[in-house]
Amino acid sequence: MEGDHLGVSTAEKVEQLLARTGSYLPAPSVGLVEQACRYAERCHDGQLRKSGDPYVIHPLSIALYLADLRLDDQTIVAALLHDVVEDCDVSLEQLAKSFGPEVSKLVDGVTKLTRLDTRLHTAIRIDGLDESDALYAESLRKMLVSMAEDIRVVLIKLADRLHNMETLDALPPEKRRRIAQETLDIYSPLAHRLGIWEIKWRLDDLAFRHLNEDKYRSISRMLAAKRTEREEYVSQVAEQLRDQLAHSGISGEVQGRPKHIYSTFLKMSKYEAQGKDLSDIYDLFALRVLVGTVADCYRTLGAVHELWHPIPGQFDDYIATPKENLYQALHTTVISKGGTPLEVQIKTYELHEISEYGVAAHWRYKEGKAGDLLFEEKMSWMRQLLEWQREVAGSADFVERTKEDIFRDQVFVFTPKGRIVELTSGSTPVDFAYKIHTELGHRCVGAKVNGKLVSLDTALRNGDTVEVLSTKSERGPSLDWLNPNRGYVRSATARQAIRLWFRRQERSVNIQRGREMLKRELRRLNQKFEDGEILSLFKYDTLDDLLAHLGSGGLTETQLAERLAAARQEQEAPPLARKRTDLPLTSPSSGITVLGVGDLLTRIGRCCSPIPGDAIIGFVTRSRGVTVHKVDCSSVRHEDEPERFIKVDWGQERELYPVRVKMRAYDRVGLLRDLTQLVSGEGVNMAAVVTEEFTDGTVTMGLTVYTTGLEQLGKLFAKMEGVRGCISVHREHAAAPATLTPAPAPAAN
Repeated sequence: MEGDHLGVSTAEKVEQLLARTGSYLPAPSVGLVEQACRYAERCHDGQLRKSGDPYVIHPLSIALYLADLRLDDQTIVAALLHDVVEDCDVSLEQLAKSFGPEVSKLVDGVTKLTRLDTRLHTAIRIDGLDESDALYAESLRKMLVSMAEDIRVVLIKLADRLHNMETLDALPPEKRRRIAQETLDIYSPLAHRLGIWEIKWRLDDLAFRHLNEDKYRSISRMLAAKRTEREEYVSQVAEQLRDQLAHSGISGEVQGRPKHIYSTFLKMSKYEAQGKDLSDIYDLFALRVLVGTVADCYRTLGAVHELWHPIPGQFDDYIATPKENLYQALHTTVISKGGTPLEVQIKTYELHEISEYGVAAHWRYKEGKAGDLLFEEKMSWMRQLLEWQREVAGSADFVERTKEDIFRDQVFVFTPKGRIVELTSGSTPVDFAYKIHTELGHRCVGAKVNGKLVSLDTALRNGDTVEVLSTKSERGPSLDWLNPNRGYVRSATARQAIRLWFRRQERSVNIQRGREMLKRELRRLNQKFEDGEILSLFKYDTLDDLLAHLGSGGLTETQLAERLAAARQEQEAPPLARKRTDLPLTSPSSGITVLGVGDLLTRIGRCCSPIPGDAIIGFVTRSRGVTVHKVDCSSVRHEDEPERFIKVDWGQERELYPVRVKMRAYDRVGLLRDLTQLVSGEGVNMAAVVTEEFTDGTVTMGLTVYTTGLEQLGKLFAKMEGVRGCISVHREHAAAPATLTPAPAPAAN
């Protein structure tokens, strides 16, 4: 896609568009495009954009973007006329008479989406919906349904958003940020899911510039500073690979792959979180190899690995297992000249065109049967949209499904018979069972992954072979599967099926189950509410309605706990952070990171009392974790066991809160071990454990733990209840029953 659409006069744009479409469309089609250009000019005559440009520049720019994608004449004409119904005195009937019913239908689809867009008043939040977001949910729902009916509607909408982003500077700052966030949350993932990389990366970079201009300019300058060095290096390794291909008798083209600002930012953020620097990014240096056939792709892979040593775990075969957005290629990362990681992408010329233009490439092969079959096969996921909207009652449920099952990364696994199944990244065997068939999900009691029995909350990985173990009885799903803290279900499709199953059960059963869940949650958090108080927190007519919704899974335990805690916090002024004399003085120092190890119990050395900003080093004690000293502390200089020193750093600060938790369980060998391993596995620091045995064969365990807040505490409760033999788990009385009091800062000890 060429970047020559801005700063050009109307006449020049019309000339560019006719030349561009004339390069691939027949003369009658180009004539229709020219007729639409003149029609749009007349309709928008005298109208200006906020930038001061003639309004007709906007539809002409959109048409040019789509011409770059080599779309059909109907789409180009609809793009030119997409605003005339909304902004001019033109009806759909007039459009149909002048340009045909297909153009009229496309314009109608885009107009409806535009009307919804202009009514969006709330910020876009992909990770959650409430009543104020209902309009957004409906907008996204209609966009996705329009996409399923005719993908060209959304292609026009994507091009429309791209030009709006390129001219966003004319709007007020707050509106720019809202539109940029919406672009990053909705339109960029759509472009990615449709495989149109050329539009996706441009939307990403433009949105990032308006959301974080300082970081955008910083990365831009960094890439510019390294450009000469990078281009020189890539030129050298590209020449090496060309010689290797010629030696192997392979005809192909070797190119350097450009770096984009937002993708570099994401990689930098990910690597910084892992304690790595920019030089560790594997695809900072990248080559693209284009060859004639798929067979040549695999021959080229062999030539690359013969020339350079591959990095283990850095190879992906997207030709044998394509992505759902049409992308197919071989990816490998090797150690090239000077020990530098180099990513190499290998694909055919045709696959490269599809990877750049995604579903838009379909129209290039519209006359060829092979292209049509490929398009229909790869776009089968869109057909689900129409089925989903018929199944679910409201927009929020529909959006929950689509945002998770379409906008998020995928993982590909196999059935025992070798069928490929696509799932949301992080999916479990329960998600897999529901993906195969709803009834199989309801009857799932266990699973094997790669021939081995696994727990139902096991996260599946690419290439796993999954076998579901089911029962013949009418068992039904477990309500625990809907608890997000238990990790059994990740996909919206599975959650919807489970909720529907519970909704179909007897109301009285759900009410009783909900009452037990409410009592358990109140006991967990050690809170007391009257029935009327609880009902006032939720929008239900009666307490039975609330309990039935809770028992059916419509209201989760996590949502219940958060609402109860928030209500109590409003009633009571939160106590000031203070020293708790009934808890250990030494607390986990969450402001310190032990490099290369992870979170360990740390304490500040009293001899030098370092504070954030000081150069520090850790000393591994025999019984009290890691003691942190200044690097020039006398204790450090005179230490005769230097091997016990460890690198530490001031990490991201967060407050930890001491909480007493009591668990009652049937006594057994290994109970304490299982409990401590579970708490440690959740990343929760445990300061003390006190056990008490009873003659009836049970035991209570009182734990003092440090948590980041109610969310982590609720997740810990859910995990502890899953320990074999557990009878109950609850939070003990503390000075502030509805809020958590921050632990004393380690530096104050």
